[in-house]
Amino acid sequence: MLKATWTRLTQTVPPAFLAALLLGGAFLLFVTWDQSHWWQAKEDYSFGWLVPVFTAYVVYDRWPAIKAGLAACAAPGSPRAGGWRRWVLGFATGGALLAGALLFLLGAFYRAGAGASQPGTLAITMGTAGILFALLFLNLPESPGPEPAGLLADARVRLIGLFLFPILIWFVSAPMVSVVENQLSLFLLRKVVTVVSFVFDVLGMPVEQEGNVLLLPTGRVGVAEACSGIRSLTGCLFAGSFLAAMFLDRLWKKVALVAASLVLAFLTNLVRSLFLTAWAYNYGPEAIEGTVHDAAGYAVLGLTLVGLLCLLPLFNLKLAVAEAEPEKQSRRGE
Repeated sequence: MLKATWTRLTQTVPPAFLAALLLGGAFLLFVTWDQSHWWQAKEDYSFGWLVPVFTAYVVYDRWPAIKAGLAACAAPGSPRAGGWRRWVLGFATGGALLAGALLFLLGAFYRAGAGASQPGTLAITMGTAGILFALLFLNLPESPGPEPAGLLADARVRLIGLFLFPILIWFVSAPMVSVVENQLSLFLLRKVVTVVSFVFDVLGMPVEQEGNVLLLPTGRVGVAEACSGIRSLTGCLFAGSFLAAMFLDRLWKKVALVAASLVLAFLTNLVRSLFLTAWAYNYGPEAIEGTVHDAAGYAVLGLTLVGLLCLLPLFNLKLAVAEAEPEKQSRRGE
């Protein structure tokens, strides 16, 4: 049965590329095993369990486009980067392969000696990304009569672009180096506390700020590191990246949606902090513990997801309006 399946696949997909794709899947299985330690240990990265599933689904959903891209690469007259662009593409591929292999080996040896660690996981993830991009590119079919073109017009570059999400999304589920993560969390925490204090002062509800502690008339409220929004930030980055990859067709729209997801994560977490502070202002700091605190957190996650889903029609609406304008102009010309 496996032999028959392989035969059917190689009839539409070049064996070399299919083998590269399977080898890349083996690398990602290793990354899954390595990152799963952090998905269990750190609640901020518990969404990581969805990354392998969503990666497989994106490849499955894009499989017809991948086969069409392979056919375009093998067709006579297939566009290829020419001149200096050809050399840039070659150096980029070789550099990605060399740097990826070195980083992967470094991370693997580090993990074997010291166990699971954030620097080791980051090195393995970065190395795997470099290896996969180079591995897939080097095993694309050649054209019998390629035509010189620009770098972005190269059929191979366009095909590799279909794998941007399945490869780069693993950076989101990989924990950042402790120093970077702590500094980012501290930065977000300070911004949240400052904005909350400012809003209450404007509303005529005096609040004193002492570092990450708010002094209310009913008592002291400490804004913990978990309230910095780092969990919402990473979760929204993952959700925004997936939605952009699946439902948007232009690169600038994908980037815009990912950026909007980060802004939305900060704003919704700010709303959560304002609500909890107001609750503590009226009922005391002890009143926000337990059910109220957890319910506010889940409500923020739901609100953020709804906000991202609402942004998708707006991006597609702009596309529909832009496409309708040329049609109206052509009808007027008739």
